[in-house]
Amino acid sequence: MTYLLLIATTFLWGGTFIAGRLVAGEIPPFSASFLRFVIAGAALLPIIAATEGMPALPTRRQFLPILLLGLSGIFSYNAFFFTGLSHITASRAALIIATTPLCITLVSTLLYREPLTRLRGIGILLSLTGALLVISNGHPTMIFAGGFGPGEFSLLGCVVSWTVYTFVGKSVLTTMRPLPCVFYAILAGTLLLAGPALIEGLPALLPSIDVVGWASLAYLGIGGTSLGFSWYYLGIKRIGPSRAGVFINLVPVFALLQSWLLLSETLKPIVLAGGFMVCTGVYLTNRRARLHRP
Repeated sequence: MTYLLLIATTFLWGGTFIAGRLVAGEIPPFSASFLRFVIAGAALLPIIAATEGMPALPTRRQFLPILLLGLSGIFSYNAFFFTGLSHITASRAALIIATTPLCITLVSTLLYREPLTRLRGIGILLSLTGALLVISNGHPTMIFAGGFGPGEFSLLGCVVSWTVYTFVGKSVLTTMRPLPCVFYAILAGTLLLAGPALIEGLPALLPSIDVVGWASLAYLGIGGTSLGFSWYYLGIKRIGPSRAGVFINLVPVFALLQSWLLLSETLKPIVLAGGFMVCTGVYLTNRRARLHRP
């Protein structure tokens, strides 16, 4: 069930690149992020109330880590995300995001002394190579032809922000359940986003947002955040950050599949082969721990 939820999470996140690209052309980054998480918080609170009861207020010791969660995974990640997507294509952005599992694994190895076995290393590299083939549509060298500009550096900021969010969340999850943890992180991040969104002139922008913009924001808030963040944290709690993080390499695979279904984009055989490499890499990364589970 944990693996199925993580796969569902990456499916939802694959669609966020399409929705985010639509929003980025219409709404400034801080305003888009603020609206996304207002919707996410409003959607998540009744889910928590129905399943666990109203969440208890964070303790004094939990306040600073939750603030850091909001600053990293909500405020900075989404500011970088929407800024990057306003400069580069969704596929190029997905390639840079695909380096996140490698970053998470390296931090796990350095800070938590998680063993990086040969099988896990092969799985991570295989999934990253497959993601490269998927995103580049079978021509990986073309991706690097564009050089590095503001959009690319913004997406690298996403990688760093999500890595921090993952490991701070790992410590908070020892004292708090996943759903309340995500809710309070969203609340903290939304409060941090409010000021910059007002500076961008959000109230004046609201009447100009069309149906497509609101639908994209609803998808980002409910699917990409309320459900996706909660299931991702549940995966971290159950199988650890590096094994959960490698599932992120499935995001570009699902992004391409959704582009094929929704936008009628073509899929080459080598792209399908890349998707198979990603799935195989995810399986190898998680296989050893599954076989030795008590």
